[in-house]
Amino acid sequence: MIFQYFWIALAILVVGFVVSMFRVLREYERGVIFMLGRYHKIKGPGLILVIPVIQQMVKVDLRVRVLDVPSQDVISRDNVSVKVNAVLYFRVVDPERAVINVEDFYDATSQLSQTTLRSVLGKHELDEMLASRDELNRDIQEILDEQTDPWGIKVTNVEIKHVDLDEDMVRVIARQAEAERVRRAKVIHANGEKEASEVLLDAARTLSAQPQALQLRYLQTLTEVANDRTTTVVFPLPMDMIDSFLKKD
Repeated sequence: MIFQYFWIALAILVVGFVVSMFRVLREYERGVIFMLGRYHKIKGPGLILVIPVIQQMVKVDLRVRVLDVPSQDVISRDNVSVKVNAVLYFRVVDPERAVINVEDFYDATSQLSQTTLRSVLGKHELDEMLASRDELNRDIQEILDEQTDPWGIKVTNVEIKHVDLDEDMVRVIARQAEAERVRRAKVIHANGEKEASEVLLDAARTLSAQPQALQLRYLQTLTEVANDRTTTVVFPLPMDMIDSFLKKD
């Protein structure tokens, strides 16, 4: 009777041992297999075989991960203190290096992204942070992608979300923008005056070259004045014209 229980228990252990050897990995998962502590191979996806005790498996997700970089205190090159946060998209492209070369690739990538964000933005002025985000995103992505390559990580995208300023700096920027608009208005007005003076100069040269044209312009001006609601129009006449009228009389 004791031997029967023994064989039943042994059979259950054997069945459990055999069942535990089979693992199922999804399409986006890979298993890094270690044989007696040494790297053996990468398996998956689908049904794989892992020998208990002798082999150990570390499961790695290959999907794109989203990392929210916390707000960082950054001092720009023109000595302006701002708070900047960003979002980072990355994925594992080499499960072997992601498991062997770094203890926790997610935490390591998070810490590296924070330091890189501060160092890159600290080299630029505030105006560049606000107006050239696309270039800054590319610079941060290239630096992170290069530094995380030994970990088997591919940084696919970096986006700066917010650049927060204190109220005093917001008021200063508003005054600067207002002064810029006033400057542009003055420049546009001056350019208009310059163009108008050039046109008037050309018209004066044309009229001075043809006395008849000047006389026609003079008569046209009188016609415009006569259309007004004035009752009396006083205008000068050339002396030679008056003399001719007197001689006829």
